Amino acid sequence: MEIILMEDVPSVGKMGDRVRVSDGYARNYLLPRKKAVIATAAGLQALEHARHLSEHKQEKSEQEAQELAQKLAEISCTVVKPAGEGGKLFGAVTSADIEGALRAQGVAVDRKKIALEEPIKNIGAYTVSLKLHPTVVAQLNLVVEKE
Repeated sequence: MEIILMEDVPSVGKMGDRVRVSDGYARNYLLPRKKAVIATAAGLQALEHARHLSEHKQEKSEQEAQELAQKLAEISCTVVKPAGEGGKLFGAVTSADIEGALRAQGVAVDRKKIALEEPIKNIGAYTVSLKLHPTVVAQLNLVVEKE
């Protein structure tokens, strides 16, 4: 049976590929899970529509990430933690702490997008990278102060 893949399927092909698979595999697995459509004119049209929606969604998310990156470049985030002598923190500043400080300033960022190369264990000023989108990386100025 000839089908058009609507998403990437391991060992079969990538989205948009027109491939030949066994009838049972197509009928019992790919078609019910909407991973493929039968290769017809309507199927090609559905694929083009899905590709157009995917591209539009990707462009919109990239634009939102660019706007957020500009906003993050303009602000400075402060985290207050208990510290001992010499400026050494009791514990470390985590991505959850940074997320909470940003939320207090009215900026919503998922903590999974905050990329800490190494744990922050001392008082001072740091630059933290945030991977907002596969093509957009923002820099955040972070100040760690003693409680």
